[in-house]
Amino acid sequence: MPKLDGKKVAILATDGFEQSELEVPLEKLKEAGAEVHVVSPEDGEIKGWKGKDWGRPVKVHRKLSNVSSDDYHALVLPGGQINPDLLRINDDALRFIRRMFDAGKPIGAICHAPWLLAETGIAHGRRLTSYKSIATDMKNAGANWEDSEVVTDKGLVTSRNPGDLEAFCAKLVEEISEGEHQREAA
Repeated sequence: MPKLDGKKVAILATDGFEQSELEVPLEKLKEAGAEVHVVSPEDGEIKGWKGKDWGRPVKVHRKLSNVSSDDYHALVLPGGQINPDLLRINDDALRFIRRMFDAGKPIGAICHAPWLLAETGIAHGRRLTSYKSIATDMKNAGANWEDSEVVTDKGLVTSRNPGDLEAFCAKLVEEISEGEHQREAA
């Protein structure tokens, strides 16, 4: 029996997301019973990154300007280098992420996506992991960074890279099924 029946999850992304880091959580969360929407500042489609070149496009279900943090039970932030770098200068994206966090809703961030946690101030004082090339960025943002497959801190789920997706998705399903988390302000 799926654990996430009745739950709605947003995957916030734009062009340049790591292909597997969007597609695998999308599929795993759906399999667990969640309704999952790809949310983006753009309409239509966004294009992934796979290996050393552009990947497949993915349909955008909801435009960021038309959604609210109240619409969702959880948020997933896929990595890739380009995607989080573009989103971390988008005030609407940062506001959406921060509101999800402040409401105690589970947030998953993988690979370079923890850049968004640093940009919003969420990383400060939190246990997390990320792609190794941004470990110093996470530490400079005040995070307690560790090199682990998956790290959870009161509903904040982080992983390092596509090789961690199985553990990342399993922990996301667990955290979303538990619901909102009490957090101290970051």
